[in-house]
Amino acid sequence: MADYRKAFRAEPGGKINLGKHDPSFTGKHDSEESAKKELAAYGDELFKQQGLLYAEHKRSVLVVLQGLDAAGKDGTIKHCFTVLNPQGVSVVGFKQPTAEELAHDFLWRIHPHAPGKGYISIFNRSHYEDVLVTRVHKLIDKATWTERYKRIRDFEALLAENGTTVLKFFLHISPEEQLARFAQRLDDPKRNWKISESDYSERALWDKYIEAFEDAIAATSVEDAPWYVIPSDHKWFRNLAVSQIMANTMEDLKLAYPKPTVDLDDIRRKYHAAEAEEKPGKKKG
Repeated sequence: MADYRKAFRAEPGGKINLGKHDPSFTGKHDSEESAKKELAAYGDELFKQQGLLYAEHKRSVLVVLQGLDAAGKDGTIKHCFTVLNPQGVSVVGFKQPTAEELAHDFLWRIHPHAPGKGYISIFNRSHYEDVLVTRVHKLIDKATWTERYKRIRDFEALLAENGTTVLKFFLHISPEEQLARFAQRLDDPKRNWKISESDYSERALWDKYIEAFEDAIAATSVEDAPWYVIPSDHKWFRNLAVSQIMANTMEDLKLAYPKPTVDLDDIRRKYHAAEAEEKPGKKKG
């Protein structure tokens, strides 16, 4: 079975050329049907690992989803993470900063949403918007986005030191697939609300966004917070790859249920043995 962590990881310290990553890759699978059983198995494993994470209450997981418009961030959340218990997971979408957020440093709005021990947080867009959109639209200069790469590395290192496993996914689609998805949004009444004219003006900046993503991924993919470039033209394969990487990474954490804080035999003697001998309300004699 292919290890998608090895296949799609952006190696720390290396350059990245997204043009050499095939967004239509599906590996050994030629259809959604052929991947269905494998995907279900990863979902079961994710559910199991989340239960251990929540019970152990020592570590946490942060998932960062980035990609161009229509890359499938919402779909990934829907299809990969609905298997999780809602009590232990939060999803945060980062849109254009508010006036209050702009009055602070760019990480100010991010840190409060980092996962606490036992929890999984999923970022739909993230702190990376501040080295992507701001760069493409020339709101910051090269010195600023380069400095922000360092701040991001430091921030994610702090999370890792506190027991947070950081996984970052770039959902890689082709311009042709993006345009096809825009057309679907136009034609499907249930998706009309997702389309806007700005989608097309942003699309015109495709090459600039790709360059910004390449630089950001290369500068911030490190051992404790790696980036994975996920082929995402085929939604079902995107879901398969993300689910496998998540499940295998959490399994490698060797999570375990904590030991009980009470004497179980004593509890059994006090309450269950007595219950067997005499039920509550039963009269003596």
